[in-house]
Amino acid sequence: MAATVRTGLDVFVKQGFSRLKGRRVGLLAHQPSVDRNLRHALPLMHAAGVKIVALFGPEHGFGGAAQDMEFVLDEPATEPLTGARIYSLYADSEDSLRPTPEMFEGLDVLVVDLQDVGARYYTYAATMGYCLELAAQTGLEVIVLDRPNPLGGRDQDIEGPPIDPGFYSFVGAFDMAIRHGLTLGEYARWVVQHKALNVKLDVVKLQGWRRDMDFEATGLPWVLPSPNMPTVETAWIYPGQCLLEGTNLSEGRGTCRPFELCGAPYLNGEAWAKEASLHMGPGFILRPTVIKPTVRDHAGVECGAIQIHVTDRWAARSLRLSTALMVAARKLSPEGFGWRTEPYEFVTDRLAIDLLYGSARPREMIEAGATTDDVIASFAEAEQAFMHARRPALLYV
Repeated sequence: MAATVRTGLDVFVKQGFSRLKGRRVGLLAHQPSVDRNLRHALPLMHAAGVKIVALFGPEHGFGGAAQDMEFVLDEPATEPLTGARIYSLYADSEDSLRPTPEMFEGLDVLVVDLQDVGARYYTYAATMGYCLELAAQTGLEVIVLDRPNPLGGRDQDIEGPPIDPGFYSFVGAFDMAIRHGLTLGEYARWVVQHKALNVKLDVVKLQGWRRDMDFEATGLPWVLPSPNMPTVETAWIYPGQCLLEGTNLSEGRGTCRPFELCGAPYLNGEAWAKEASLHMGPGFILRPTVIKPTVRDHAGVECGAIQIHVTDRWAARSLRLSTALMVAARKLSPEGFGWRTEPYEFVTDRLAIDLLYGSARPREMIEAGATTDDVIASFAEAEQAFMHARRPALLYV
């Protein structure tokens, strides 16, 4: 039976938003910023008499309609219900990813309510981190309404390397493992700790959440946090499958099951599934299939493909799986497989795969013929180090 977990927003609703009364509030939020009854934070705050003077939209926009890497420039200057000014924190340049001091003018407090999916390169938490950095400079208080990490947060589930110097970007903004096991509030505490920020941060804690919970165990409703994250199942494979954005494989955008489906016209799905299954580890079954994406990589082209079926969430390691898929694709079609060379998240001088891994070493190992086991084993020491380093930031057992 699902537990009754209450988010930070649920706690604030129960308190009648009393801590915000008489204050000028900025709200960084998106479509999943809802209470357990699916009521959005913005009208809830307005109805409670909270004075919201500024709204901030992360990637995909405050309304959540924009696709990945689609600039959000056309939002109205003011929000109709509250009259608040609206700012996009994902526009047409690298500078647009960060708030400016002018955006924070006239605010007493910034409230953050975002649903993360537990992967370092899912950009909402990075946007929050950038806001914390500016808040430290401007003296603005930040209140984070905590939400569950849908992948849980156990020590043994941490996956991936830290970020090497020179490889920081919007998809690797703060040094941590790829699958970090932090809630949004813990991520904020990690940023403050790691960057030694002098900022007044308050996390409104979850009630009833434990680190060994998947999202369904919380009893909370799932609202897709971005257009290509439709289900909780998608979130479980995303920490690995987002790596495919750094290749010329289709990660399934433009299909009905993004990230769960993937492929390329130079691959045979049956051979790819057979080869990758030898090295992907437990918790998955790969089903050979064919896809024809409608957008992005190989749009309109029939691709040999696989669908990933998760059979054991807690045993599954998506970073191992996706590394195995890339190694297998390269082995089966050395002439066809390649790395993405186009600009990625406004970065033009480093490969997307290196930004996603946070280092050039995994790619270089794959190019040198390393096995999946070799690549994954190279992360072990750093994973252990992060497991210990993150402990002061944790809020839950």
